[in-house]
Parts: sequence; C-alpha cells; structure tokens
Amino acid sequence: MEKLSPKDIVIASELSRLGRSIKETLNIVETITQEKQSRLVLIKQNLNLNPKDKNNVTNKVLITVFSMTAELERDFISERTKEGLRARVAKGIKLGKPKGTLQKSMYDNDQEKIFHLYRLGVPLHKIISTHLEYGKYLSLKEYIEKREAKISIS
Repeated sequence: MEKLSPKDIVIASELSRLGRSIKETLNIVETITQEKQSRLVLIKQNLNLNPKDKNNVTNKVLITVFSMTAELERDFISERTKEGLRARVAKGIKLGKPKGTLQKSMYDNDQEKIFHLYRLGVPLHKIISTHLEYGKYLSLKEYIEKREAKISIS
C-alpha cells in the first residue's frame, strides 16, 4: 500500500479479501481512500469508493455491515469445522493421514539417481551440489531415511 498514489484504483473481488476483522478492514479501506486518496472498487458488493466522498455515511455503514457479515461467516465456518472434527473423534475415526504416508517431494523425479549415488557412498552434500543442483542437506537426508525404510519393506 506504500506505493499507492491518488490516481490508482484498488480492485478487490470482495471486501473480506482486504482484512480478517472488521477493524482491520475498516483501517485498510480508510488507508486506501483517505490517506492514499485512491479509489477502491469491490466487485461482489458492487461498491466504488471514491476518495472525494470523504464523509459518505452510507458507504461507511455498508462497509461495516459487509465486514461484520464476512467475519461472522468465517467464525461460523470455523465452528462447523471444529464440530465436525469433534464428531469424527467421538465416533472413533482417526484424523489426519495414516501413519507412514509419504508426501510428494521435489526429489521424487530423481529418486533412482539419488539412491544409486547414495548406495555408492556419495556424500549427500555432493549429491546435491554435483548431481542434483537443488535441495538442502537435511531435506535430502530426511527424504532418503523415509524412502529407504519404505523401499526395504516393499
């Protein structure tokens, strides 16, 4: 927002995209329209806030109501999600991924090369710097440790 100038127009899909709380949203709208003297266009709410409308009470009321609605909606979604998780736990359903599930990794495409070099005794830092040219020591070490256990089990 530091780079906004009076001729700029800020376009947002909806008011809730500007802030997480009513106060934060109102502060951001105030900064854009009053401090920076820029226009703010909100597509979903069909609002065009012009800095020349300094004391437009209708806009302030609408912004407050829309912000309040968005905040309540976020709170309701959060509460319903928590209730759903509590219900699943009460039914004895385990949450999360099954133990031992492997995430996709940036190293997957080079897995054969990595394990070939590793089994030849090439140090991990050399595998990274010479053969892969990407990655970090600890992430490659963890990748090998987790995949090696899976490979030896299969």
